[in-house]
Amino acid sequence: MYSLFVFAGNPEAMPILMFGCVLFAACLFIYVFYQPGPVQRGEEKTRLSYLLERKEATYENLRDLNFEYKAGKLSQQDYAVQRASLEDEAAVILAEIESIEKARAVVRHGTRGAGVRPDGGRA
Repeated sequence: MYSLFVFAGNPEAMPILMFGCVLFAACLFIYVFYQPGPVQRGEEKTRLSYLLERKEATYENLRDLNFEYKAGKLSQQDYAVQRASLEDEAAVILAEIESIEKARAVVRHGTRGAGVRPDGGRA
């Protein structure tokens, strides 16, 4: 520590010290603001893929809950409350998955049936 003060107090060493400070600042600037190139993006999530993941997670939670109950870690009342909650969550998820799949099927097979005019009237 003492040698640093002696080095800084020496007028002949001042350009070397200034060069070191500028070099450090430049390296810090490059480190903070350097962008290595395009960032790889992951797969874009759709609502359906999110719901399928949630369904799997909910089913896994139900399996874990059953295991913990059979192992004696949960009381009958706690088990019943948590199981009902997870089953309700699974039902909501399954209903939403079904509605999305129905909407996709309608789009895939066309929205107009035979004998229906584009304005919605019967032919």
